[in-house]
Formats: sequence, C-alpha cells, structure tokens
Amino acid sequence: MRFYLESIPLPDNVFLLLRDIIKERVGIYYENSKKEIFSNKLSPLLVEKGITSFLDYYYFLKYDPESEKEWENIANALSIQETYFFREVEQIKALANVIIPDLYKEGKQHIKIWSSACATGEEPLSIAMLLDEKGWFERLDIEIYGTDISTKAIERAKLGRYTERSFRNTPREYIEKYFIRDGNMYKIISEIHKRVDWAIANLVNKEEIKRFAQSSIIFCRNVLIYFSEDTIVKLIKNLAEYMENPGYLFTGSAESLLKYTTDFELQIIGGAFVYVKR
Repeated sequence: MRFYLESIPLPDNVFLLLRDIIKERVGIYYENSKKEIFSNKLSPLLVEKGITSFLDYYYFLKYDPESEKEWENIANALSIQETYFFREVEQIKALANVIIPDLYKEGKQHIKIWSSACATGEEPLSIAMLLDEKGWFERLDIEIYGTDISTKAIERAKLGRYTERSFRNTPREYIEKYFIRDGNMYKIISEIHKRVDWAIANLVNKEEIKRFAQSSIIFCRNVLIYFSEDTIVKLIKNLAEYMENPGYLFTGSAESLLKYTTDFELQIIGGAFVYVKR
C-alpha cells in the first residue's frame, strides 16, 4: 500500500515573501516559473514541524527565535548536489599545469585553494588528485578548502565514499590509484582525502566566507546559476575584496561575470577560461 503526501498550497504572494527571505539568507533564488519545485522541496519541512500553511512557515522563519535551526534544513532541501569527479576538467588542468607553476616561479611558497560550493566533495578531491599527479604537494605548502552550505553534503564529503555515478569523467587509472573498492562504493585514499579541509560556509554571508576567500585560487562553479543578479554582484565584490593578488577565479562554463564586475579580467589560461584579479 502506498501513501502520498498531500501538497500544501502555496499562494503567489506567499511564494514571493518566502522566496525573497530565503534568497537573502542562503542565496538560492527561484524564478516564478519554478514555484512548484520550490513548494515540493519545502513541503516536507512544514509537515515535519506540524505547520499547515506556507504563510505560517514564513512567519516562523521571520519572527520565531527557534527558526535559526531551520535554516540548515532549508539549505539542505534547496541546494543542488549534482557533481562528479573531474567536471570541466580543463580548468583543473590549467590550475595544475600553468597557474601553480607560474606562482611557484614567482616565489610563492604557500598557496590556498578554495572550492566554494563543493557539494559532496568531488571537485576539491579532483584538484588534490591532479596536484598530487604533478608532484606539487612535495614542492609547495598547499591548503585546499572544500565548503558547502549543505551540512548533509559536507557530512558525505567527510566520509569520502562515492558511487559509480561520481566517476563518469574519471580515467580508470585514477580510480585504481586513488580509490579503494568498498562494496558497491569507492573510498578515496586517506593521503588525498586529508589534503582537503572540509567546512560549512554560506556564500552570501560575507564574514563566514572571509577566511576561505583569502585565497589565490577560488572555484565557484555551477552555483551562480542558482543566484539572482544582485546576489551575484555582492558575492563577486566580496571575493574581489578578499582574494589575494594575483587571484584566479573559476566559474562554470555557463556562468559569465562580464556584466557583473570589472574587478576581474577574463583570460584564457592553459586552454581554460579564468577570471583574473590583478
């Protein structure tokens, strides 16, 4: 016997109120056309709290002191965790083959790399694997940070266990070298996993991202497409303020910053598009 959760009605005016307060707090923005998706993702949270209307949920988030804990649930419910190893790999190759060597030649001994919306960790671990392949950990002091707003995603990243789905773009020799088969899962070897410092970070919270953004290299890929234009402008301004100089910012292939900022110059480095702060 199957049971179905009856959907909770979401009036247009309440959708706008709730959408905007969530955008302000966690950055994620839903267009009017995606109201149903928005409703479906949040409805289980209302049911869990015994709240029967989205308007009551809005008042709870806005005025109830107990609502602070609920924002973690909202971030987990709305954040997109679609990722895999070596996604848009040309950018990671440009980092390992051109940018790191250039910084090394300039005499830089300590390099910070931030994967700012790392989901379950495939991106920063891909960076660590390629830097290991090139022998950079032996020559430089490299810190890699992997952060996400989703506590559930970071919990999974800390476990370092992945299904076959995460390897759709991974050469077989990397799987054999850097992973151990664990039932129907693959576990990243500790030598690579320990290279990444995992943490929770909300990209729209300026103070929360400060210590991570003070880096030479930032990967902020495939997250800006879920932000509104004003949120993108604020985030890029904050990154430009905190980043080291020179600083290298990687965004997703569908995420252009040209209309949002003059703090970064778009360049082609090692065959990949990179935004450079100088």
